[in-house]
Formats: sequence, C-alpha cells, structure tokens
Amino acid sequence: MKIAVVCANGKAGSLIVKEAVGRGLDVTAIVRGENRSAATKTISKDLMDLAKDDLAGFDVVIDAFGAWTPETLSQHSTTLAHLCDILAGTKTRLLVVGGAGSLYLDKSHTACLSDAPNFPDGYKPLAAAMAKALGELRARADVNWTYVSPAADFRADGERTEKYTLAGEELTMNAKGESILSYADYAIAMVDLAVGNGHLQERVSVVGE
Repeated sequence: MKIAVVCANGKAGSLIVKEAVGRGLDVTAIVRGENRSAATKTISKDLMDLAKDDLAGFDVVIDAFGAWTPETLSQHSTTLAHLCDILAGTKTRLLVVGGAGSLYLDKSHTACLSDAPNFPDGYKPLAAAMAKALGELRARADVNWTYVSPAADFRADGERTEKYTLAGEELTMNAKGESILSYADYAIAMVDLAVGNGHLQERVSVVGE
C-alpha cells in the first residue's frame, strides 16, 4: 500500500507517518521544506502547488493540514478543495485530519459541540472554519473521502495506549464519561482506516478508552 501524508512535519502528520512506517507501509511525506518525519520518500512542495501527477499512484492520501491564526483559517477550505480537485475521479482515497467542534451533541444533529455553552470562545473561529470545510467536503461526490474527527480533548503529548473506539457523527464518551484522545492513538486509528477500505464519503470520530 502506498500512502502520502500531506503536511507530514506537523504534530499529527509526523505521528501518522511514524505509525505507517512502523507497519512497513510505503509512505511518502509531502512537505514544503526539509522532511523531518520518519518517511524516507519525500515530495517537497507547497500543498497548493501539488498537481494530479504528484498524487498519481497513491492508494491513500492523508491530509494533515492545520491552520490556527485568523488570517489563515480560510485555508482549511481552500487546501481541502485543492486536494479534492486533483483527486477527483480517481480511486485514491482521501483521509482528512478533522476537528471535533463539528461533532453533533446528540442523534438529532441539531447542535454541535462548538454550540455548547462551555465550548471555549477562543476555539470557535477554528471550529467554524473546519466545519465549513467539512460541509464543502460533504458535497464532493467525485472523491473517495473520509473525514476523521478526534475527541473533544485532543492531547498532543498524550499517552499512546493503542486503545480507541471508532464512532460516528456524534460526540462519544468513553467508559469514564470523557471525550479524550492522544495524538498517538489518533495516528493509530488513522492508519487503521487507511489500511481498511470502509467509511467512504463519511465522517467518523475517534475517542480514547
């Protein structure tokens, strides 16, 4: 299996690369500058400069793009649209590192986590930008996409437990009543999804046990 990880030098991207390489998969890191991930193959290009030929031949492309500042939040939409455009009509699957703010609070799907009273105001612009990108992704019937939301408490330095639950569109709690997940366990789930072949044109979520 050939996997490309876009933004492979980032916190999530580098752990996803490490997990995939550790399983013996053929992994290519796509980075703007020097590759600092565990991948031995590299495409050095800005995401927006990628072309169809760059991604030809990959079974899975994992989009680990992230933007955090007010002036760059719109790039969640523009970068994802660009990846969709160059993968449209191909068999290559696109797995997207998503956000938790757009997870629904219950099965009625009338309110999201970002609508909750205790959702931090500082994260609302990011949640809105990522929710917008997800909405646009849902309209793409020409791409084999899967959007992967983490738990509400997504911990970059959290412990690797190798235990997680794959859930759906609703915010899911573990047995302790927590919505928590480490980046390391998220990477495991992402590579499991890459190796599998389900959840096409669906949003799934991951919560640690």
